[in-house]
Amino acid sequence: MTVQIDSSLQQAVDAGAIPGVVAMATTADGPVYEGAFGVRRLGSGGAMTRDTVFRIASMTKAITSVAAMQLVEQGKLALDGPVPAIDPALAAPQVVTGFDAAGKPVLRPAKRPITLRHLLTHTAGFCYEQWNPELSRAVAALGMPQMASGKLAALRMPLMFDPGERWEYGINTDWVGRLVEELSGQKLDAYFAEHITGPLGMRDTGFTVSAEQRAREASVHQRHPDGRLEAQPFEQPIEREFLAGGGGLYSTAGDYLTFLKMLLHEGALGGRRILKAETVASMAENHIGELPAGVLRTNNPPLTNDVDFFPGQLVRWGLGYMLTPEPGPNGRSRGSVTWAGIFNTYYWLDPVKRVAGVIMTQILPFADHDTVALYGAFERGVYAAIGGG
Repeated sequence: MTVQIDSSLQQAVDAGAIPGVVAMATTADGPVYEGAFGVRRLGSGGAMTRDTVFRIASMTKAITSVAAMQLVEQGKLALDGPVPAIDPALAAPQVVTGFDAAGKPVLRPAKRPITLRHLLTHTAGFCYEQWNPELSRAVAALGMPQMASGKLAALRMPLMFDPGERWEYGINTDWVGRLVEELSGQKLDAYFAEHITGPLGMRDTGFTVSAEQRAREASVHQRHPDGRLEAQPFEQPIEREFLAGGGGLYSTAGDYLTFLKMLLHEGALGGRRILKAETVASMAENHIGELPAGVLRTNNPPLTNDVDFFPGQLVRWGLGYMLTPEPGPNGRSRGSVTWAGIFNTYYWLDPVKRVAGVIMTQILPFADHDTVALYGAFERGVYAAIGGG
């Protein structure tokens, strides 16, 4: 039954739609599919392999969210009530209400405190410049460093709305990562290694890559307006003032599928419990009520397309990932969770049919049309293989 998946992935490579891809899926009982096609880098890269290392960007958010929920279980963090005052941006948040005649943002104190629930659901008021032109204008006017600089000052953005009043995707989970560090007394990489990635055996998941991992890393490719793909240079390591809990990890498809399998097994895998079953269940519930979510309009077309993965459908948010309250068009059940990374890496987890999948490429802009179409074909193939399509 997996011949259908092989064919879809190979055809996408042969047609030049993508340079290469790794895709894997599992049920709670065992593997469904593993495949690697194409090359890691157009023109000079080796073949894609199942252990190829990818920049998973915002797929980091789910792991950081699990870390935060571990601390909630331990009583070190609370979902509701003001978050610990580890920084003025959290302790005394300011909201942009407009711009003065000189182009400077007009700020006022937020109407209510920021909570961990706000941060985990992207309802705190923090946004991303690539989807919010007003934030981009404010950041420029305030002379703030860019997120890519790794400077802590880059996180100290003003809010674009009051906490709890709407949903907009943003840097919230980077602040969650800082909270995890402050309340655990460990840097985020050490915390993950001790409490999540280490116990799960996710050996290729971390904030930096070794020389051996670099040799297995896929290059990011930029898609130009004419559809042509161009390989980009490997990113250069920088001295970061904070580890990006919202998007800093490297990983492999196999490692990330292990993480998803832990969630499929209600928080435990291989004899190691990462979260309580009730915590995993709560994370997959709707925590934003009737607020609309999931649709983003680009402010930076080379970095991201418009985002609307489920046109015409309700989309909500759980504690760390997107929640689809309606059945998906390619087989997933209502109540499935999902998200992605800006370099076009994607995952979903279906708690009803107890199946999870991950598909990884390295292409900009985000929500690449060819990759999203391939993601859909992969998902359809997985459900056909388990008899659940």
